[in-house]
Amino acid sequence: MVSVIPFEAIGVAVFALTGALVAARKGMDPFGFALLAIVTGIGGGTIRDLLLGIRPVFWVQDPSDVLVCIVVAEIVFALGPKRVTALEGGRRARLLLWADALGLALFAVMGTAKALSVGVPFLSAIAMGTITATFGGIIRDLLAGTTPLVLRQEIYVTAAALGAGVMVALRGLGLDPTLAAVAGFAAGLGLRALAILRGWSLPTFPRRD
Repeated sequence: MVSVIPFEAIGVAVFALTGALVAARKGMDPFGFALLAIVTGIGGGTIRDLLLGIRPVFWVQDPSDVLVCIVVAEIVFALGPKRVTALEGGRRARLLLWADALGLALFAVMGTAKALSVGVPFLSAIAMGTITATFGGIIRDLLAGTTPLVLRQEIYVTAAALGAGVMVALRGLGLDPTLAAVAGFAAGLGLRALAILRGWSLPTFPRRD
């Protein structure tokens, strides 16, 4: 099986990029860029490890993911407003959207696998996979003063939960862990892809301002 480490680094970089782009929209300084990139890239995994009681947290002994986030953040800052605006528009924005979907599905199954490896119940493993994939973005949005994606209509967290759930269900049925992870990844990515392509969203409760 191909090592997941390069794919993890790509996922971290993509999530860090989304954090840096939010910092650009908010007109932050280089520290703000780095902060939002870091919390987006490693925030979900950090919360997962803390909840699972894993010590030290994954990036403490190997800070390579943190360095990836910082490098991505400062590259975006150095690009300047015009290039960042170009990066967010047109085909590049579409590419980033799909890359983020890949990262979401990948982190969902990786977080689930780590939870299962320490012996947590299946339902808790699904929660850990969903947290790994989505909570970095939630922290980013809270720090930036925007509504977190989990509170919007868009199908995002649901896709992560589906991927984690499919993986756990297949593991429970005795399927090979690698095949279960691949199926979970495909399920999460597939739902997110359909949401992007068809504009799917969850129903909302009528506002009562």
